[in-house]
Amino acid sequence: MNNMRSTLAAVWRIAAPYFRSEDKFAGGVLLAAVIAIELTVVGINVLLNEWNNRFYTALQDKDWNAFVREMGIFCILAAAYIALAVYQLYLNQWLQIRWRNWLTHHYLGEWLDDANHYRMQLQGDAADNPDQRISDDIKMFVEQTLSLGVGFLNAVVTLASFVVILWGLSEESPLTLSGHEFHIPGYLVWGALIYAIFGTALTHWIGSPLVMLEFQQQRFEADFRFNLVRVRENSEQIALLRGDGTERTRLLDRFSHIVHNWYAIMTRTKRLTAFTSSYAQAAVVFPYILVAPAYFANNIRLGGMTQTASAFSSVQQSLSFFVSIYRSLAEWRAVVARLDGFEQNIANANRLAERIPSINVVRSHDNKAIELKQFLVELPDGTPLVTADRLRIQSNEHVLVTGPSGAGKSTLFRAIADIWPYGNGTITIPAKATLMMLPQRPYFPVGTLKAAIVYPANADAFSSARVEAVLTAVGLPQLASKLGEESHWNRMLSLGEQQRLGLARALLHEPQFLFLDEATASLDEPSEAALYRLLAEKLTATTIVSIGHRNTLEAFHERHIVLDPEGGHFAVHERQKLASPP
Repeated sequence: MNNMRSTLAAVWRIAAPYFRSEDKFAGGVLLAAVIAIELTVVGINVLLNEWNNRFYTALQDKDWNAFVREMGIFCILAAAYIALAVYQLYLNQWLQIRWRNWLTHHYLGEWLDDANHYRMQLQGDAADNPDQRISDDIKMFVEQTLSLGVGFLNAVVTLASFVVILWGLSEESPLTLSGHEFHIPGYLVWGALIYAIFGTALTHWIGSPLVMLEFQQQRFEADFRFNLVRVRENSEQIALLRGDGTERTRLLDRFSHIVHNWYAIMTRTKRLTAFTSSYAQAAVVFPYILVAPAYFANNIRLGGMTQTASAFSSVQQSLSFFVSIYRSLAEWRAVVARLDGFEQNIANANRLAERIPSINVVRSHDNKAIELKQFLVELPDGTPLVTADRLRIQSNEHVLVTGPSGAGKSTLFRAIADIWPYGNGTITIPAKATLMMLPQRPYFPVGTLKAAIVYPANADAFSSARVEAVLTAVGLPQLASKLGEESHWNRMLSLGEQQRLGLARALLHEPQFLFLDEATASLDEPSEAALYRLLAEKLTATTIVSIGHRNTLEAFHERHIVLDPEGGHFAVHERQKLASPP
């Protein structure tokens, strides 16, 4: 019960925001319509139960007129039932897509808000495979929540409706044993209750391990799919290293987790199905066993017997609701747990951004330079990495940052970009300044080449003629004719070509501060020199800060900043002033 309460609390946290959102009116109307139809369907089932009595009594009495009348009534009830079932499914699916649409927008917004996705990785990404949670789990949550919710409502209303009928039928057909009548008030109701309690308890005892097994199965499936994508994304490196056999072994090892867990699910499901199937079959004859002695003692007629059996079946099925949906309930609880974990991980990432002490990034109208004061960058475990105090990067400067590998140069850039939360101190940035960070391997979204180059702007933010001119300037005139082609450009282009496209992106956006994290490391020195001269010529109002290891880069920068070892971490020190860039 504690687990179920925690599950329901998680369901409320996930579901309630939609019904308080801007789409709450449409969602509420659709949900009310689905519920109203379900209540009407239960009412029709009550009428059909009464119809059973009249119809089979007409058969027993060979009353032709009554038989014809009851067939007409049945046709009307059946037509109404079919129409309601069709529109309930239609409205249910309409509500599903609206609800899923809102949840997808919500989770995408939370996940991609202010570099949350990056901070989630920094803290170990406890909610693994966010792609699965946003694509698969939201879909399953909406579908199963509505299905189980409507099913539970049906069970409750059916129970309330048929208990009254069954209680009355218990009076009409008293319990008869060895020719003796025993007047036990509502004995049919108590029989159904005992039967359902027995079935529910055994079902839970047999099937409870399925919840964790279903959770693990979805996790293993997503992990296997993720690693397949990784192999596809890095196929060139794997082929060059002749790593095909190793990758096959790694993938089969991950797939083995799916297989072993599936065998465990099979074993547990076999036991559960064996019991629930036996339980369901026994439920067909159980009411006849209870009522048959009264029938053969001529206390009730055939119609009353069939009505009693039908009412007993409805009550028993309502009380046994959790028996019939146990496997679905296990899957649903696993989905709820994954979405709840995803929400908690997002909340942890938000708290990480607000941690105290933290790196405070300030936008100042009075400052035209980037300045670091009493600045400390830490590793996630709290180990000091880089310190700096009163470091200023003036407007229009060209600054070279060097230091040994692992000194924290790239992490320093991440802190300035306000995505690295570990550390403390203040970074002051001009209020309206635009910053662009170009890593060694730039990112290009899958789509047209033009959209990939101008990212993160929209494809129509720059004219095709402007983009073609920039491509020619960075030494890629052969790509000018492919601006409308769609492809996975990170896979189609060499790293050197990708770095040229990264610089083309900078030339288009013209940021006030451009940070190059070994953004030309894959180019030969003459090409690198040509591109640095191009940046100096075209981006005359841009401050360029470069991380690099080549001595040839000094010729293109005015200042040289070095990260030197100092007391277990690295400190920023100013080196000699360099010559003005050519």
